[in-house]
Amino acid sequence: MRVLFVHQNFPAQYRHVAPALARRPGVQVLALSETAGETLPGVRHVRYKPPATGQEGTHRYLRRLENATYRGQQVARACLALKEHGFTPDLVCCHPGWGEGLFLRDVWADARMLYYYEFYYAAAGGDVGFDPPGQPLPIDDACRIRMLNANHLLCLQASDWGHTATRWQASRFPGWARQRLSVVHEGIDTGTIRRLPDPRFRLPNGAVLRPGDEVVTFVGRGLEPYRGFPTFMRALPAILAERPAAQVVLVGGDEPHYGSRPREGGATWREVMLAELGDRLDLSRVHFTGKIPHAELQALLGLSSAHVYLTYPFVLSWSMLEAMANECLVIGSATPPVQEVIEDGRNGLLVDFHSPEQVAAAVVRALARPEAYLPLRAAARRSILDHYDLHSRCLPDLIRLIDAVAAGQSPADFDALVE
Repeated sequence: MRVLFVHQNFPAQYRHVAPALARRPGVQVLALSETAGETLPGVRHVRYKPPATGQEGTHRYLRRLENATYRGQQVARACLALKEHGFTPDLVCCHPGWGEGLFLRDVWADARMLYYYEFYYAAAGGDVGFDPPGQPLPIDDACRIRMLNANHLLCLQASDWGHTATRWQASRFPGWARQRLSVVHEGIDTGTIRRLPDPRFRLPNGAVLRPGDEVVTFVGRGLEPYRGFPTFMRALPAILAERPAAQVVLVGGDEPHYGSRPREGGATWREVMLAELGDRLDLSRVHFTGKIPHAELQALLGLSSAHVYLTYPFVLSWSMLEAMANECLVIGSATPPVQEVIEDGRNGLLVDFHSPEQVAAAVVRALARPEAYLPLRAAARRSILDHYDLHSRCLPDLIRLIDAVAAGQSPADFDALVE
């Protein structure tokens, strides 16, 4: 069998499944992406040329679709070149979010197509209108948001089956689409992501954190509103005042990945929040690390006394699940993606996303009585082992799904949401 993986930034969500398939006798695996990515054993990697971008005069509702069309066109050209050199896949696994999946069916009409769908946009019930709450959405924005799904809708028509990572993400899609959509998470490697016996973490100022220190952690790709950064920052003065020994470590870059930059008050959200809080923050105990290697992140999580994870109703971060696998006490936002995983008082704590006061109170309680939350820490790891473990659950499930789609079978025994 020949399998083609298509992802702008491969390997991404296919990091584990692509080499797993390549280890099978008689399976040839090829990956197509724009970026170089890392080398995976048994996986041949081909790049497509960067696409052109949309024209300035394009209607603003259509700019995302125009960019997706240019990218889909470049991918189709690369696939035609592969076809001319004798490569025709039996199965294509594609993340179509940027347009890569638009024209694969036109190149290989007979190949089976399994697409990974990450997020379906809507003007209500998700990220839009969540922060600040209660503000009416202009009709112009509602129309633009509806058009963001044009790429997904075309790809849903082209693919044989789809999958997404969580039930909540699946629930965002129209009912007819959910009938061909399975819920299979990429998985957490709990064998390597676990609390280390004696971790150390060096702060940017040179100080070293050790077991027994009071450490509050916050992790995001970007320090931005989508991941609750302003709420967390506004909670810090109370936390630092109540816990004079606490050290706060924030991991993540300054560039936003999901929302926009601030319109005023600074070039980054970190600058905005530091200006807002001023001398209410003891910056000798607040440490911004930027992005750090994954091994360093695991050491830091192993030292965490309280890990704060806040998110809009949006795609759930791997970092929250990794924190739980590290037996962190996660203080999470009571938003649907988090509530799917964390039950308040059982395997973590839930707070109002919009309430710095609730965040601060939960962190202070956790630091004051760490022994009281040991059962929640153990339950957090057990939740990941039971539902998100890479090797015992998620990877086998995804491979079974791939086998079913490749064989032309309906994956009826999967966690597909059928109305």
